[in-house]
Amino acid sequence: MFGSGGYEVGSKRQRMMQSNPYLAVGTGPTSFPPFGYACGFPVVRLRGLPFNCADIDIFKFFSGLDIVDVLLVSKNGKFSGEAFVVFAGPMQVEISLQRDRHNMGRRYVEVFRCSKQDYYNAVAAEEGAYEYEVRASPPPTGPSRAKRFSEKEKLEYTEVLKMRGLPYSVNKPQIIEFFSGYKVIEGRVQVVCRPDGKATGEAFVEFETGDEARRAMAKDKMSIGSRYVELFPTTREEARRAEARSRQ
Repeated sequence: MFGSGGYEVGSKRQRMMQSNPYLAVGTGPTSFPPFGYACGFPVVRLRGLPFNCADIDIFKFFSGLDIVDVLLVSKNGKFSGEAFVVFAGPMQVEISLQRDRHNMGRRYVEVFRCSKQDYYNAVAAEEGAYEYEVRASPPPTGPSRAKRFSEKEKLEYTEVLKMRGLPYSVNKPQIIEFFSGYKVIEGRVQVVCRPDGKATGEAFVEFETGDEARRAMAKDKMSIGSRYVELFPTTREEARRAEARSRQ
């Protein structure tokens, strides 16, 4: 099976890394990308993909663009709803970013920039080198790896959590139901909208205590409707700024 530009889908990643000037890894002092290729590594990250998504669906989503590689990210043996897409050049990346929040089936897909290291880390994880985590530096080694806390667990918690990846049609009662069993302050549930009134897929939820917000992180990556929802610790100030932007 071949995608746009004649690249074979889901295989021969090593061949592509050797043949593409962006992906090639040199060992000598003169191993530089060719002239005109110094605009950054042409990769984007996708989030919110349907769980039955395949490589070919991503090629169709970016129809007309020249894709070099598609990497579907798995966690614990299951597709995570995320992927990395490498394009033939930086201009392709700029065009791909215009498809942020376009739909694939019933789900809108987030498209955003990421680093070369993020992509290489994910490739290494696919090969079994280490458990996948998004990092800006090489992964740590040693027997303590299995005991590492996630990046979210290391963050400082307030009473507020940010939700991302919500269905556009979500309402406050649905969010309160999502956190059933946790001490949500019902009057402090804020669904974020653009100035034109359209939902952004984000919300802020305040709990009675910071410890309760931390406990509610157990709902991270669980679903509302057909979409899995990501949770992040945040602050009242960020929630206020989001509310102010929606009123502009």
